[in-house]
Amino acid sequence: MELKKYKHEAPYSYTLGMAPTLELIQNKPDMIDKIYVHPNYTPKDEIYNIFDVCKGAHLVYEVNKKIFDRLSMKENVFVLGAFFKYDAPVSSDRPHIVLVNPSNSGNLGTIIRTGLGFGFKDLVIIRPGVDPYDPKTIRSSMGALFHIRLSFFDSFEEYKRRFPTHEIYTFMLKGKRLLSDIAPKPGKPFSLVFGNEATGLPDSFLDYGESIFIKHSKEIDSLNLSIAFGIAANAFSIDE
Repeated sequence: MELKKYKHEAPYSYTLGMAPTLELIQNKPDMIDKIYVHPNYTPKDEIYNIFDVCKGAHLVYEVNKKIFDRLSMKENVFVLGAFFKYDAPVSSDRPHIVLVNPSNSGNLGTIIRTGLGFGFKDLVIIRPGVDPYDPKTIRSSMGALFHIRLSFFDSFEEYKRRFPTHEIYTFMLKGKRLLSDIAPKPGKPFSLVFGNEATGLPDSFLDYGESIFIKHSKEIDSLNLSIAFGIAANAFSIDE
């Protein structure tokens, strides 16, 4: 595979940095094409020696400076993992994170990592939305992307038809109930629904399930999406 700068329509993507590459190797080894190593790479210790990791996992690696000059925008990236995109649809009996038209790679990566930390392993993106396979998203997730299941839908209505038994909790500035007043129903799958970073969810989402407001001071108009999600994920956290 000839590795070029990432494009959404490409059948492959790549990790940038040691941490996300290790997560890729540990969780999706069968999808890896090749691991690339910068000539200036120096192992920090035996556990994080990428050469030993690749040999142990029977993965092909290549020392190649040109790849990094072409693909990496940062000087401190010395390990890169090229992999083929894969399908891993969300589970029908697990709680879902639902993001409606997310537009920021950094926020998406943070949400994926934070969600995983609170037990959420199923992410739904309502199109249009930022690409979770974008290397910037993968890096901001620190490789947590490789732990989760992921599905895409063209509308929230389509998603609802596919998962009609999920309890819907929409997070909105006009939410009718405070987060502190909500208790998820035991044993019932649910969906935490968030809108775009700039516009949030449209008023029509007030009619879906329970609409929730996260209380904050009047000195700010809203919370950052990834912060709001972290608060909600903590409140709805899943014990494995």
